[in-house]
Amino acid sequence: MDREALAEFLRTRREQLQPADVGLAAGPRRRAPGLRREEVAQLALMSTDYYTRLEQQRGPQPSTQMLASLARALRLTADERDYLYRMAGHAVPDRLSSTGHVAPALQRVFDRLSDTPALVISNLGETLVQNALAAALLGDNAGASGWDRYEPYRWFVRPDVERRRYPEQDHARHSRAQVAGLRAAIGAMGSQSRAGELVAELIQRSAEFRELWDRQEVAQRFADHKVLIHPEVGAIEVDCQVLFTEDRAQALLVLTPEPRSEDEDKIRLLSVLGVQQFTASER
Repeated sequence: MDREALAEFLRTRREQLQPADVGLAAGPRRRAPGLRREEVAQLALMSTDYYTRLEQQRGPQPSTQMLASLARALRLTADERDYLYRMAGHAVPDRLSSTGHVAPALQRVFDRLSDTPALVISNLGETLVQNALAAALLGDNAGASGWDRYEPYRWFVRPDVERRRYPEQDHARHSRAQVAGLRAAIGAMGSQSRAGELVAELIQRSAEFRELWDRQEVAQRFADHKVLIHPEVGAIEVDCQVLFTEDRAQALLVLTPEPRSEDEDKIRLLSVLGVQQFTASER
């Protein structure tokens, strides 16, 4: 671990960012350039004291989980993230495997979305980041661990929870889309990747998945119109707009109701109701 190089890199990247770059209000005039240490700590979900010690070359070696959070908070590119890992004394993550690092271009767009449900997912269905409305509508999946991080796993292994958010008549179509998307992911990442491990787990655990997997369907697609079920406000119809990274490894999903509709009123109500207890806590 190169403490001096790590501290200098963190400090410089922090000073190069402005509050608007990360979705924060500028507030009163600032005496120093860039973000404050407490703002980076808040974005990275760590204590200000912990982050301060890293910049002062006296902190412990950060874990890979901490580094992933810092890379996201500082809006690092893949090359910058790799440098961060090396300076912290860790192996660089495999770029062909699914990771929790959000592409900076998607993160910048995501940061500007607060009045409509929005989330960034990986090609394996991991929720990497989501705003409060997306969590209220789809469940708080960003903090899930283990196989529960992956939507295909939740869909086929925990259908009593995951499928409640979709009308029953849409279940079969959604099942096929999940499998076709996973086959596209394994084609891009290889059978020895996390995608291959996920497929092997689902083949073992779900007869429905095995049957659909044998169809050899391949597609990376999202329905442009969705009906979602919320336990408090009922059915909500939204249009789904998708923005992919160049390698299509990550996608930003933005769910918008028709303007001046009952569905728009329901989305507003979600901001008051918040996250319901039919999400990760019930898995």
